Amino acid sequence: MGKLTNSCRLLYFAYFSQPAGDRPIYRAIRRQRAKSVLEIGIGSGLRASRMIEAMRRAAGGDGLRYAGIDLFELSPAAGPLKLSLKAAHCKLKPTGAKVRLVPGNPFEALASAANEIGVCDLILVTAGHDPDSLSRAWFYLPRLLHPGTHVYIERGREEGGPSSFELLSHDEIRRLAQAGMPRRTAA
Repeated sequence: MGKLTNSCRLLYFAYFSQPAGDRPIYRAIRRQRAKSVLEIGIGSGLRASRMIEAMRRAAGGDGLRYAGIDLFELSPAAGPLKLSLKAAHCKLKPTGAKVRLVPGNPFEALASAANEIGVCDLILVTAGHDPDSLSRAWFYLPRLLHPGTHVYIERGREEGGPSSFELLSHDEIRRLAQAGMPRRTAA
């Protein structure tokens, strides 16, 4: 009965959950049997807890890791959907995954925590980040990749339409990382 419940819940996330734009993420977790996720911009935390549940159901409960980067209460758009750092810990701790939450903008957070986060099976970059910070943060992403890592970036939310996630190739990640590489100036 447990395997049937796991399969049904995974199918619900992958094909029927709302918002529909998140469904490719759950399908990727299911396909890859992902055990480690990095989410840049966690919002309300609902997707984070669902991703951890999907990982548990797809890959088993041992060794699951979730890392989340967000401004938390420092966000200028703080509202009912934004979590404080403490609330995010309270929401994700019961999932049983090893949770690492890093406050800050994408660049500063990855600069300080990329090596500790380590390689991930799945990386999500949500919309709404400071463009300069995000363009500089790409520099740190290649060190988080292994050959099977899937990297998704959220599109559409800025235009006011429904958002969706687009899969980026490793070549595209390297190109973005090269463009965000710190420039050295001659003395």
